[in-house]
Amino acid sequence: MDHFARLGLPAALDIDASTLDRAYFDLQRKWHPDRFVSKPPEERARASVEAASLNEAYRTLKEPLSRAIYLAELKGVALPGDGKTIDDPELLTEAMDAREELQEASSVAEVDALARFAREDLEKGLVDLLRMFSANDKAAIRRTLLRLRYLDKFAEEARARRMNLERSKR
Repeated sequence: MDHFARLGLPAALDIDASTLDRAYFDLQRKWHPDRFVSKPPEERARASVEAASLNEAYRTLKEPLSRAIYLAELKGVALPGDGKTIDDPELLTEAMDAREELQEASSVAEVDALARFAREDLEKGLVDLLRMFSANDKAAIRRTLLRLRYLDKFAEEARARRMNLERSKR
């Protein structure tokens, strides 16, 4: 059973966060292992498996990027499995240039500007994905998701760079 079905939700990119939360918490209450403490071992084991599956489904669907990647996989879009591989030469050049710019940034303000650009680009890409999924344009979905994974990773690197700059000024 896929994560969407497990939570009783349609397999879609644009899921209302409160609907997702409600579905998760309703099912989590039903399957929480604490409710099965006095039950037979088979029921306790099933509750544990169900609760773990619900947690995994919720974690995956809660974040828009992980939800988009998961939905793409369900639709048969093949992405590099390691989450780090960039097999698009243009994107690879962009990533290398951006990382170099991040490493050369000498102030928190410069790092914040780079991080803001990455976040805005990420948000725009997530919006663009709605159209791509509607058109079932697997090639565009793949290209966009590779770029969004890179932007997400870049934002993490920018946070780390910012912390290093702040520490060095103390």
